[in-house]
Amino acid sequence: MSSGISHQDLETWADYLLDHSLGGIRPEDVVMLKGEPITWPLLSILQDKVFAAGAVADLNLVAPDNDRGKVWGASIARHGTIEQIERVPAWHRQRYEAMTKYLEVLGAERPDLFTGLPEDTAQAVMRVDEPIKEIRLLKPWVITLYPTQAFADLEEMSLEEYTQVIVSASTTDPLQLERIEAPLHELMSRTRTIRVVTEHPDGRELTMQLSIAGRNVIKCTGKRNFPDGEVFTSPDARSVEGEIFVDMPVFYGGTTIRGVYLRFVGGVIEQYSALEGGDALAKIIETDEGSHRLGEIALGMNAGIEKVLRHPLFVEKVGGTLHIAIGASYPECFVDDPASEEGRRRCDELHREGLLNRSAQHVDIVTDFRPGGAGRAVYLDDTRLEVRDRIWVAP
Repeated sequence: MSSGISHQDLETWADYLLDHSLGGIRPEDVVMLKGEPITWPLLSILQDKVFAAGAVADLNLVAPDNDRGKVWGASIARHGTIEQIERVPAWHRQRYEAMTKYLEVLGAERPDLFTGLPEDTAQAVMRVDEPIKEIRLLKPWVITLYPTQAFADLEEMSLEEYTQVIVSASTTDPLQLERIEAPLHELMSRTRTIRVVTEHPDGRELTMQLSIAGRNVIKCTGKRNFPDGEVFTSPDARSVEGEIFVDMPVFYGGTTIRGVYLRFVGGVIEQYSALEGGDALAKIIETDEGSHRLGEIALGMNAGIEKVLRHPLFVEKVGGTLHIAIGASYPECFVDDPASEEGRRRCDELHREGLLNRSAQHVDIVTDFRPGGAGRAVYLDDTRLEVRDRIWVAP
């Protein structure tokens, strides 16, 4: 299978993922490598390197009709019942429990295969996958994006041009982000309240406010997403109030969603709409109770991603953007070690209190604060941020 990517670039990319993102591979590791067959050129090199390090590579090849390798794909959602969906084989959970590190290569051959699914069964697939997602999120993990023709078509680019954008960003030393993100991380770590001002297409100025008091703030330098470039945290899910307009298009489950309006009351999404992809947005928000709340707020800090793509892995990292996530919170924003017994206990308490949000969904949507975007202002407490040299800075 020819990828049009040089062997040297694939080697560099794989080394960053294994050595930087996952902190190196040791003989005792079981590393799950997950992706569709179309991503094989990168998966193959990753597998070779894991075995060469003396560890075990668990190659988890994903069916083309399965969005990101969930417990089930589109077939059961179209032709099965909720009762069938809930019969998750025990070995599936055991496979995730047995791994020590997780590496997912995104990239779809036929994303149209998992679009237009019946709402009730599609949401059931999301629900039964949530416990599996929670297992992998408590272990070292990283996701990356491999260029495919289908995703290039979505971006209205040739495969050659699209590949160049992806590979260039994925073979750049991520350590540069440490220096760039440090000042914002320091300021955000002292912040109690974030206020976001956006403009609706009808001219109304909208304000959304939320609390991040006491939260851990995370610098993203290629340890979870690759490429990377954001500073994020999870808010008090009860604290979100007001309205926001999200203007940048994002790709979700084979559909483009654009022009999202959300209204929050007491932390809950009480009203929503989209200029494009409204049905897909409704399916996201109506998945479960937690998908009516926010799980993340983040500022994009990668000045090197000049071509804005619709895929969430890229669009949310663009310097001068802000994104929020509908759905699950990140446990590491609430406790230092969410995988420990004490960390799990504390997260359970915070969830019962309504501060930490749990959901089968975690969908990032992005607002552009660069010239021409719908974003108007971001305040960390009383400090108004500026976009300078394509990154967020505190004046």
